[in-house]
Amino acid sequence: MSETYVKRLSTILLDAITDKDPRVQEQVCGALCALGESQPVEVLSACEEHLRLHEKLAHPYRTMILRAMEIVVSNHIGELDKDMARAIILLASNEMTRVKELVSDWQQAASSVLVAVGRRFISSVMEELLSKFQPGLLPHPCTMHTLASLSVSNVFGMVPFLTSILSTMLPMLGAAKHDSMKVVFCCALQRFSESTLEYLANLDQAPDPTVRKDAFASDISGAYDILFHQWLQSREAKLRLAVVEALGPMSHLLPSEKLEEQLPKLLPGVLALYKKHAETVHVSKSLGQILEAAVSVGSRTLDVQLDSLLAALHTQICVPVESSSPLVMSNQKEVLRCFTVLACYSPDRLLAFLLPKLDTSNERTRVGTLQVLRHVINAAAAQMEVKKPFILSSMKLPLLDTNNKVKRAVVQVVSAMAHHGYLEQPGGKAMVEYIVQQCALPPEAEAVSSGPEPATGDLQSRVHSILLSRPQTQKPGADSEALAADSVRAISVSTLYLVSTTVDRMGEVLWPYLLEFLVPIRFTGALSPLCRSLVHLAQKRQEAGAHAPLIQYNGNVHLPSPYAITTRLLVVSSNPYVGDGRGAASLRLLSVLHQDIHPALGQRWATAIPLLLEHLDEYSEETLPQEEWEEKLLMFLRDSLAVVSDNTWVCQLTLEMCKQLPNYNGMPLEKNFLYKCVGTTLGAASSKEVVRKHLQELLETARYQEERDREGLACCFGICAISHLDDTLAQLEDFVKSDVLRKSAGIFSIFKDRSESEADRVRSALILCYGHVAARAPRELLLARVEADVFRNMSQCFSTKVLGIKVETKDPALRLSLVQSVCMATQAICSSAHGGSFHLLRKAELVAQMVEFIKAEPPDSLRTPIRKKAMLACMYLVTLEPALEEQVQADLIHSCLHSVMAVLPEPEEGDSLQELSVAPTVALSRGGGSQQDWQLLFFQSLYLDTMQALKDLLTSLLQRNMTPQGLQVMVEHLSPWIKSPKGHERVRALGLSACLLQFFLEHLQISALVPFHNLGLLVGLFSPRCADLWPATRQEAVSCVHSLLYLQLGYEGFSRDYRDDVAEQLLSLKDGLVHPDPAILFHTCHSIAQIIAKRLPPDQLISLLLTLFEGLGDPDKNCSRAATVMINCLLKERGNMLQEKVPEIVSVLRSKMQETREEHVLQAAQHSVFVLAAHHRAAVVSSLLGSPLPFDSHTCTLWRALALEPGLAAQVLGLLLEKISRDVPFKESRAFLLSSTPDRVATLLPLAATCALHEVASAPASGPAVLELYPQLFVALLLRVSCTMGVQPPRHLQAKERRSASSGLASRSLEPCSSAVDALQAVLIRSGNEDVVQCMELDGGWQLLKTSAGHEEGVTRLASAMAKFAGPRLPLVMKVLFATQSSVYEVQRITSTAFLAELLSSNVVNDLMLLESLLDNLMARQKDTSARVRRLVLRGLANVALGSPDKVRTHGPQLLTAMIGGLDDGDDPHSLVALEAMVGLARLMDLVDAWDLRAVLLHIAVRIRPFFDSERMEFRSASIRLFGHLNKACCGDCEDVFLEQVVGGLAPLLLHLQDPQAPVVAACRFALRMCGPNLECEELAAVFQKHLQEGRGLHFGEFLNTTCKHLMRHFPDLLGRLLSTSLFYFKSSWEDVRAAAPMLTGFLVLHVEAEQRPQVDLEQLLAALQLLLKDPAPEVRAKAAETLGRLVKFA
Repeated sequence: MSETYVKRLSTILLDAITDKDPRVQEQVCGALCALGESQPVEVLSACEEHLRLHEKLAHPYRTMILRAMEIVVSNHIGELDKDMARAIILLASNEMTRVKELVSDWQQAASSVLVAVGRRFISSVMEELLSKFQPGLLPHPCTMHTLASLSVSNVFGMVPFLTSILSTMLPMLGAAKHDSMKVVFCCALQRFSESTLEYLANLDQAPDPTVRKDAFASDISGAYDILFHQWLQSREAKLRLAVVEALGPMSHLLPSEKLEEQLPKLLPGVLALYKKHAETVHVSKSLGQILEAAVSVGSRTLDVQLDSLLAALHTQICVPVESSSPLVMSNQKEVLRCFTVLACYSPDRLLAFLLPKLDTSNERTRVGTLQVLRHVINAAAAQMEVKKPFILSSMKLPLLDTNNKVKRAVVQVVSAMAHHGYLEQPGGKAMVEYIVQQCALPPEAEAVSSGPEPATGDLQSRVHSILLSRPQTQKPGADSEALAADSVRAISVSTLYLVSTTVDRMGEVLWPYLLEFLVPIRFTGALSPLCRSLVHLAQKRQEAGAHAPLIQYNGNVHLPSPYAITTRLLVVSSNPYVGDGRGAASLRLLSVLHQDIHPALGQRWATAIPLLLEHLDEYSEETLPQEEWEEKLLMFLRDSLAVVSDNTWVCQLTLEMCKQLPNYNGMPLEKNFLYKCVGTTLGAASSKEVVRKHLQELLETARYQEERDREGLACCFGICAISHLDDTLAQLEDFVKSDVLRKSAGIFSIFKDRSESEADRVRSALILCYGHVAARAPRELLLARVEADVFRNMSQCFSTKVLGIKVETKDPALRLSLVQSVCMATQAICSSAHGGSFHLLRKAELVAQMVEFIKAEPPDSLRTPIRKKAMLACMYLVTLEPALEEQVQADLIHSCLHSVMAVLPEPEEGDSLQELSVAPTVALSRGGGSQQDWQLLFFQSLYLDTMQALKDLLTSLLQRNMTPQGLQVMVEHLSPWIKSPKGHERVRALGLSACLLQFFLEHLQISALVPFHNLGLLVGLFSPRCADLWPATRQEAVSCVHSLLYLQLGYEGFSRDYRDDVAEQLLSLKDGLVHPDPAILFHTCHSIAQIIAKRLPPDQLISLLLTLFEGLGDPDKNCSRAATVMINCLLKERGNMLQEKVPEIVSVLRSKMQETREEHVLQAAQHSVFVLAAHHRAAVVSSLLGSPLPFDSHTCTLWRALALEPGLAAQVLGLLLEKISRDVPFKESRAFLLSSTPDRVATLLPLAATCALHEVASAPASGPAVLELYPQLFVALLLRVSCTMGVQPPRHLQAKERRSASSGLASRSLEPCSSAVDALQAVLIRSGNEDVVQCMELDGGWQLLKTSAGHEEGVTRLASAMAKFAGPRLPLVMKVLFATQSSVYEVQRITSTAFLAELLSSNVVNDLMLLESLLDNLMARQKDTSARVRRLVLRGLANVALGSPDKVRTHGPQLLTAMIGGLDDGDDPHSLVALEAMVGLARLMDLVDAWDLRAVLLHIAVRIRPFFDSERMEFRSASIRLFGHLNKACCGDCEDVFLEQVVGGLAPLLLHLQDPQAPVVAACRFALRMCGPNLECEELAAVFQKHLQEGRGLHFGEFLNTTCKHLMRHFPDLLGRLLSTSLFYFKSSWEDVRAAAPMLTGFLVLHVEAEQRPQVDLEQLLAALQLLLKDPAPEVRAKAAETLGRLVKFA
């Protein structure tokens, strides 16, 4: 019986193998394997029989069965007997050879079965295979393939058969006609040869150790003849490759004489295949095996073939290697393996062939040759030992190759040479130099190792730092083959460091030789790796000899001197992060070489250099302050010079620095720093002759066309002047007097070839030198020399005479130099101790010159820093004596303002950059982005500096006249710009005004109490600007007013440190001015006006108001509106003082309202309507209600004015409520005669009253009135919302809206329901219930309230918000609502019921003792004719569990009766009342009395059970969750009759865990957790609690498996019942549930004991599973197949 049952299961599965879905097929195979794990013999028997009986079964399905058989056989080979094995062997053999043509998957599967059986039953398998392998008959290809596979999988078992197999196969080779059969024979011979070689290599483990290689020699030899002489000549590429693959291992089994004899033919034959095949890896591999075999037998024939071998192999190695081609890479490895064999065999011949190839110019040839050479150096080191000089000499031409691929190959060869002692030989240093040259290549990721740098001035440094902070974009290099990860430079750097640090023998080669590369400029890019290697080498030498000098010159003229090393390393450290951080590397090398540079420096450098390195670690290339870093290096140099204190050493160092200056012509930053170093060393020199000599040479050799050179030269002279002022000035004056500056047309001029432009550059440099000398010179010496020696020579350099006529240049660079130098000189004068009393005779001349420069600049664009520098110079000049004349001062202010204020906010597209002091390429070369980006950044930085210079100039001028009149003069100059129509001009003018006022306030000195007579005018000018369109202008305006108020306090006698509370409030109002909302903005302006009103003297009020009235016409509308706000505020606050002026003010406001529609006009109208309504409120209300709908903005403003006084507002609201309730909310009419349903159209008067009520309630002052009528307003508007859903506006208003839309005019929408909602919101806000409005807004409640579909939910959310935030107001609201419960409008009854029902969910009704009345009211509505009302009643009763849980037990029977009545409600065709009852019962279940619940428990369970499988998700979820609550209520103590319901629901709950709806799944989780305790199985309950927690992921298969295990362990009697329930769900409409049902069945069967089999109707179960195997869903079929595999349990 057992065998028959397993066979039937297997048969069912085998019948299902033909499923079209691959997943099902895989599952069927898995099920077969699962059966096979339990009953392998029976399953294999069934598979064998199935295949035998179903001969027409398609081969893909036969393949699947054979694969399953292979798995079972492989896992249970030990359980098979000979008979079973024999049957399987016969089957597999027949399957494999059934058809003659090749069907790879099918025959491969059959072959794999034979191979699997052959691991144990090799004799039986061989017997069957040999029966199909008869002499004289060609075998089936798969027979040979299987023999080959067996020889690999069972070497020791197969090799004893190989002699007979080979002897039988050999005659067949000649009979093979088809290439495919020949390929099979070749593969077999290859495998046979490989297994034989493995057998012979492991004879100590072999069963027959007497086997010898010569036993196979004869057969292999015969096979070789056929393969090589016949088959290798085939035109079929696949056959040729198969032959050559076989020849490789076969060559090791050939007799040595035969191999020696065949080599002259074999090698050319194999080499010829290189030309016939694109993929040559198999050829190379076989060739390597043949060469190894030939060398192992000591063949001499190789000598003859060597040249052709080398040529062919070299061609292969020169094939370009693609990283994405593994076959080409593998071929390269095999070819190099061949070269290794040949190198060991004949190194001389190999090198004689290879080295001449290095002289070729072909890239591939040279790269391939270098690759072989590197491999040979590493792999055949012993053979290459004596060839080192020869190899080195052959590298001369490759060292000159510029191709990057060749360079990489050369570097790799040099690396190999270093490790094997080549570089100690003569010629080795050339290799080292080559590596250093490659290290000096520019990195691909950097533009240039050291490109041009921006100037070190404030502006240029800031622009440069901004540019460096931008993302850098790498541009593709010219050589696209240079990969960043494998670049020549990267390999070279790595090689140099590794050779220096890891190859001990290289120390003597590299030291001190590497020092020779430090100074030459062409090796700049290699400095970092050079320094690192040198540091390592020097430290090793220091360890060997502690105090000996590291550098032994010994007449070596190529080694750099200590002065050259010091200069070079110090200069490159100025740009420390380029070139892989050369600054730190250079400083470390300096530190190591301190003894050789000067013996006295060791101790000082030991502390100074680590501090410099630490500074570099704190920054990056983008963040390093360049000036600060250079100053640290110069300080380091000064300290070093002071420590040495040797004039001869200092002079030598200076000489070396001057000598190296030309080296840095292409490196501006480094050269600029070197100039500073020269100045520093000259300052330390004690010989005046040496100083003047070097200064003269610097002036004569400077490259004046380069701006950075001019600046560097000036810095050098400035630093030198610190110690040698007289000599520096004297040398400059001598040069100025020379012919170099003379513009002569004479042909005898010494500098006749010097162009005018060149001469201007020289003069520019000299002027800069004077500026830097003045800035650096000792202050006590400067004042005596500045007029005669500095300014005079500056002037002489700037303007020259040609033929007696004074000529001034227009060169911008020369102008900038003069401005900058004047600025530096005057700043130096001002900073001296006697600067305040210094009388500068040239002051007026210099100021005039600066003004001329400022006027010459274009007023609308900012291209150069000339005006900035000129204004700074004027600022310093103003502070000097004598004072400027009034007209000169006015002209200066006017010129500066016109030059700066009108500059456009951003540079125009066409602006040229050629005049900028820093060329655009400067920043761009440092990766600073596009030219446009650089231009914008430069402009922004230059603009900020220019504005600051203007502020400093104006404050210095104001400081000369610190009186109200002086302040008035300044403001008058700024006034046109303050009122400018251009925003950027206004913001600049207000910023300057604020700065001047603050300065005036800070420096205010009051000797007597005098009036600040122009306060009103100034406040009137600035205060409207608090509402300017530009936020920055508003901020500055507040600052101006703040300063003016404190100035008034100062003039009133208050001390400077006095802080006025009222004035200080202005600062807190600044935040309100940032906000773009006009309401906030003008409220802030109102507050500012209040503050002004409190602190303004009475005599200034009129002038202020008149000024503000003028401001009403301001072109900036914001400022005009702000003026109105401030006027009204002043009238309110200080109107008692202006009684005679009130009519005039009101008249102005009313006229403005008629002329324009601005806000200040509307404010005046509000006041008028308020006065009018105080006398005629009814008439005003009636009149306004007659205004056209929708109300325009003026009408709305007037409505809001009626709320200014609470008493009036309450009366107005009462009138509006009466208008709303007097008429019906809508009328029904048909738009068309034939329309089926009438339209609802709103009545006009209630609609207008609703809109008006909204406007009144929107006014802040209406709060008390709204509170007084709160209940009536709330209920009336809520019901107004409910009865206007879907109601259309009146017909004439619809037509009006259409006309507005067609004409494009904006019109306020007048949707009746939205109007009511807006009014309700306004009432809530005005009554202090903003939280209710915000809560509804966040929840989307207002939108729900206006739609028919969401109205119920919207009312619910409104009630919830009211209960939460407006509880104390609910009793009166409920009282009004109760009166509406009998409304004739169903929608109003629904609205009121929904609102009351939701209140019961809040505890507030209990706190306010409203529970009883609410319950009574809702109970009375249970019989309402509307099912929606009845449903809402049940929801409200259930809400008692949420709001008043402690009252549920008291009202339990009443509540349960209502809920059960809802379950049985038969008047609701959609069962929505029943759904609400289930949800309500779930809430109440935990709170009602247990005795009350026990009486209805079973009734509820029976009533809800049909909903478990409802098509609607809501019903499934609610019923299952309620079922969980029923279980929870039992608490493990349920009656047997209810336990039956629990057991009956267990299977549905488990299966619905796979329900497609997430809420149903969550309900099932909850219900199962609650069922656990009632099942009285702790393990099962624990599983439910562990796996079914909310929010935890569920692995359904694992969970179901564990659940079934415990069910069958503790409740085995439930098997039949659970299976029958599961069978019911086999027909479920949900695919996932249908797939879960067989899973449940399978796991139950898996874990049940065999004795429970009688509970199972196997016939029914098998029939059902068979049907599932035909299910349309693949997942269902797969699960059915899996379950069938588990049914082996009942075998």
